[in-house]
Amino acid sequence: MATLPVYRWHLAPDGYATRRQLRARNLRPGGQGVAAQVERPRRRRGPLVAYLYRVDLAKPVRPMTPARWVALAKANAARRVCPECGRDAGYVIPPSLGACVPCAYPDPDGSEGTT
Repeated sequence: MATLPVYRWHLAPDGYATRRQLRARNLRPGGQGVAAQVERPRRRRGPLVAYLYRVDLAKPVRPMTPARWVALAKANAARRVCPECGRDAGYVIPPSLGACVPCAYPDPDGSEGTT
């Protein structure tokens, strides 16, 4: 197994790009493996590593079809429904809570929302 070429930050040759850089050009890695990596040194911890892909082997981003838009809308809507009470919370429920805020932090008095 060959080792990956490692470049210093901002010193990678032309023809390589990160996933974000590919996406900015409307490209995707397209099944190719990581071709190289860049490392940014840090003082107290290990270096930051970014993986690079070859631009010439990248493929165009697949367009969103109407069916994919519908599936994405359903998935986002499901993230808003509280598993405890079943109501639409009006926001994406944080995974750290696992439920909407009223269900995660019930009022000990039993008085719900009286002002």
